[in-house]
Amino acid sequence: MVGIRDVAHRAGVSTATVSRALSGNGRVSVGTRTRVLEAASELGFVASSTASSLASGRHRNIGVVVPSVARWYYSQIVDSVAAALLQAGYDLTLYNLNDDAALRESVLSEFLLRQRCDGVIPVSLELGRDELDQLLSVGKPVVGIGGPLPGAETYSVDDHEIAALATEHLIRLGHRRIAHIGGFELAEKDFRIAGTRRHGYEAALAGAGLEARRSWQVAADFTIQSGMAEARQLLGHPHDRPTAVFCTSDEMAIGALLAARELGLRVPDDVSIIGIDGHELGEALGLTTVAQFPQEQGRRAVERLLQVLQDPSTLRSVNHPARTALVVRASTAAPTV
Repeated sequence: MVGIRDVAHRAGVSTATVSRALSGNGRVSVGTRTRVLEAASELGFVASSTASSLASGRHRNIGVVVPSVARWYYSQIVDSVAAALLQAGYDLTLYNLNDDAALRESVLSEFLLRQRCDGVIPVSLELGRDELDQLLSVGKPVVGIGGPLPGAETYSVDDHEIAALATEHLIRLGHRRIAHIGGFELAEKDFRIAGTRRHGYEAALAGAGLEARRSWQVAADFTIQSGMAEARQLLGHPHDRPTAVFCTSDEMAIGALLAARELGLRVPDDVSIIGIDGHELGEALGLTTVAQFPQEQGRRAVERLLQVLQDPSTLRSVNHPARTALVVRASTAAPTV
């Protein structure tokens, strides 16, 4: 059986150099690393993950915690995180909470602490100071996605700002009767995204001297089905109907598009619809949106966490703004009435 000594002999280096070259930990010149990799390939050597972890103190595994992989935004982040980790030679342990509060507590207080993961990427989870300190105290750095975490680095969009941007787009087109389909604020546990986006919508209306009618503000669960159900109610009254609908997710906006079609309304002639996310179906359906590029957020979080693992002293308590962009398509236009 080929061992690390055989690779070292073939490459003409020490076993310690082979270990550093194969693990990516420590300084090794490009030429030396290339010789080691070529020797390992020629000999058919595969490094033992157990031996590597014992030698380096690393398991080359990252814990990722998400509220629900069933939702588009979270699934996109998991997809990009998994791809970036695989490319870097790391495994991923995924904790899908399914919005279960008891499971969340177990994952944060037990699973992550006892599992062999080098670091943690929590997605849209507002960790308490005690939860964060517990992870950091056992050497598990945290890089979060979805909102600021004092004591950790994070990547997130400004939910108030993007909601205001979406609403202002409708206002600039000339709309004065703008409805809002948001999330259930009473059920919010982390970062209060639904409430923050509603406040952004209301602030944009107030800035234009427009009324935020309570009867035109409804809540759904960020799915196509719920968006469709709520849009039916909003758009089903021909004599008291908004001319535009701002939905706080693209999936709900897609549901609103389907509801408008079901009611015989033309989009955007009879009603304009805008969402938030950048869902790939939006392009096919002509949906105007504020894209937030979740795949990019996932890649940036992985890159930063791996940097911190190489040099823990670089970890900072800072929130990095994630990229957003207003993408105007066929679902929004000036009102005709």
